[in-house]
Amino acid sequence: MSEHVMAAPLLQTPRTRIRLADDADAPKLLRYRLENQAHLSSWEPLRESEYYTLAHCAKTIAEGRVHASQDRGYPLIAFDLDEQHILATFTFANLVRGAFQACHLGYGVAARMQGQGLMQEILRPGIDWAFDELDLHRVMANYLPRNERSAKLLTQLGFEREGYAKRYLQIAGVWEDHILTARVRSEV
Repeated sequence: MSEHVMAAPLLQTPRTRIRLADDADAPKLLRYRLENQAHLSSWEPLRESEYYTLAHCAKTIAEGRVHASQDRGYPLIAFDLDEQHILATFTFANLVRGAFQACHLGYGVAARMQGQGLMQEILRPGIDWAFDELDLHRVMANYLPRNERSAKLLTQLGFEREGYAKRYLQIAGVWEDHILTARVRSEV
């Protein structure tokens, strides 16, 4: 176990409560996946039909909690204030400690919340938590060149372009190029 293992966050913004999911959230996660399947499919890997089952949602939640307990990743969910609906998700994944102190950031927002500034609202305190509580030095986020919303969001959050990766990830069944960005922790 790493010396950096922290308690999972409980963050609040004007519209959300952000935390790790627990077992009771599996039906909410399933509803989010089903309601946003068409919306998210062009930005994600191909999904097997099992992905859209309650059992898979419960498995995802359990695995996420294990990853957090091992300081390997923190899959966070932004719920509405009553914690009845999932509005967005974001994950600090592939944590590397030692001389690197870095992770990858991935995120998605419900179709009905798009264009309302929600991702910026939740990622600002989330990234602050990653730098402060997890003591990370670098958060990396990559996006498809055609994803103008992500480009704008990451720029607003202080991410800088660092590169261009050919055929980087398989998205919707196609090996897609990605723009590589990162935000480095400010030294105070």
